[in-house]
Amino acid sequence: MTPTTVPVPLAGTRRSWGDRAFRSVTLASGLLVLLVLVLIAATMTGKAWPAFRHAGIGFVTKDNWDPNNNHFGALSLIYGTIVSSAIALVIAVPVSIGIALFVTELAPAGVARVVTVIVDLLAAIPSVVFGLWAILSLALTVQGPYKNLSNLTKSIPIVNSLFKGPVQGASIMTAGIVLAIMIVPIISSLARAALATVPESDRAAALALGSTRWEAIRVAVLPKVKGGLWGASMLGLGRALGETIAVALIIGQSTHVSADLLHPGATMASTIALEWQEAGGEHASALIALGVVLFVITIIVNSIARGITRRSEARLAA
Repeated sequence: MTPTTVPVPLAGTRRSWGDRAFRSVTLASGLLVLLVLVLIAATMTGKAWPAFRHAGIGFVTKDNWDPNNNHFGALSLIYGTIVSSAIALVIAVPVSIGIALFVTELAPAGVARVVTVIVDLLAAIPSVVFGLWAILSLALTVQGPYKNLSNLTKSIPIVNSLFKGPVQGASIMTAGIVLAIMIVPIISSLARAALATVPESDRAAALALGSTRWEAIRVAVLPKVKGGLWGASMLGLGRALGETIAVALIIGQSTHVSADLLHPGATMASTIALEWQEAGGEHASALIALGVVLFVITIIVNSIARGITRRSEARLAA
């Protein structure tokens, strides 16, 4: 009697087809993102070209933003954007990493959940609310501390130029404080995620060798997540660079470069938001050019973050 043969499903063929389909979909998704970025850059650059052609290199090197006279030197706006974001980063990074360490390393589970929810709620608050709170309350509250800071640094060379006054609530410093509050949820959330990747056995091993809790964190935890913390900080910086409404309400919108952090300033994003409705012709082109410059700065920041993260991971792997 001849044995009957049962057909075997072509599982390998189906799997191969599924893998190819999956690879094609993911490749198309990645290329779509790249295409969108290229289209944004090309469209904005094309519309901004008249301003770049008119101002030349002076667009980013001159401090003479005056649309009424067709002068478009954006140095003060670039300066205000970078300085206010740097202030935000200096304030927010230690606070955010401290929150992340408290939640992941020290706090009981119940307390950690409450703190996490409260911090994450900050990310849900609209930026215009931050701006209104800043202009109605914070700008008045900080004037006293600003005066004390100005008096304390009056006799210190270089530092006195940063806080010489006259003291004004609406200033680059106040904008930096508001931005710091706004980026804390982003940095702390990403820092928590990075800290959670460290195996518990590494902490236990450090403690078993006689380390204190801080020594275990410093030796066994932080070195392994250094790249993640850098990446979190740079993403927070990217958010600060592009923030618009809150900054527009509190920074004072002075288009002149000043080393005094207690002096009003302006950012590229706030200037675009405040002037776009009335802009036309070359003024509109100049505002689009500001967007192009901000786009380039953001790409540079993200590229630096990627480079730092990869180098940290390479050192850890070695």
